Amino acid sequence: MKIGIVAVSSRFARERGEAIQAWFDLQFPAGEVTCALHPNSFAKSGHFAGTDQERADAFVAFANDPRIDHIWFARGGYGSCRIAETVMPRLTGMARKKRYLGYSDVGSMLAILYKAGFDVAHGPMASDGVRNDPTGFRSLNWLRKGVTEGLEPSLVDDPRPAVAFNLTVLDQLLGTPLEPDLTGHVLMLEDVSEAAYRIDRMMFHLTSQPSIRRVAGIRAGRFTDVTVNEPDFGLTAEQIVQHWCERSGIPYLGPADIAHDRNNKVVPFGPR
Repeated sequence: MKIGIVAVSSRFARERGEAIQAWFDLQFPAGEVTCALHPNSFAKSGHFAGTDQERADAFVAFANDPRIDHIWFARGGYGSCRIAETVMPRLTGMARKKRYLGYSDVGSMLAILYKAGFDVAHGPMASDGVRNDPTGFRSLNWLRKGVTEGLEPSLVDDPRPAVAFNLTVLDQLLGTPLEPDLTGHVLMLEDVSEAAYRIDRMMFHLTSQPSIRRVAGIRAGRFTDVTVNEPDFGLTAEQIVQHWCERSGIPYLGPADIAHDRNNKVVPFGPR
């Protein structure tokens, strides 16, 4: 099996790519699972891993390549929203046979792929896989076999369709062609390096949308590295999520084990 790794957002260091290749070689010395890093992933164009056209071409090439079994996004940052619409008309039936995994900024790609019926999940990316812990295996096992080990725990007993997003990314997708229909879904949210007042403002906007008020409920993942609020905001990130759920009439369903950290669990989109 060959896992395709491609950067669709920010710059990706060649050293990180080499570390990912070494991790695959160490875990699968017999070569039963290999990885292919698209060479454009190391390109540079300002903030991005190559120009918009180059990143789009790289993703389409791997998605349509019959030699690549599944796609593991290299890293997040920012930039996938700039190419998400343009790649969709170029994807073939071969691309539909694959699983796609990432989180953070890659939520833009997950959203439009899921909207089109592709098999996607929110979870650790390839750049997270080089840690000497189970982080990478959670992702790789879902990519390889769709296994349920390592999934977000609430999914085990809740048969309703689910999705997970970085709050900032989802908030920016609302009302755009990338926004999927989340009616009846359990929506899980996480974020990193945002001040409490910004989390509060985004939750106000998010929960005010008619489309979001049709979700089955919201779970709060971990909001890590919350920046200092002066004066203190007075509510934790989870309390902010719960507050806006109560004000909007959206059921608050409790915590979710997702975040920008090594304990980030996998959330396949859609029904179990």
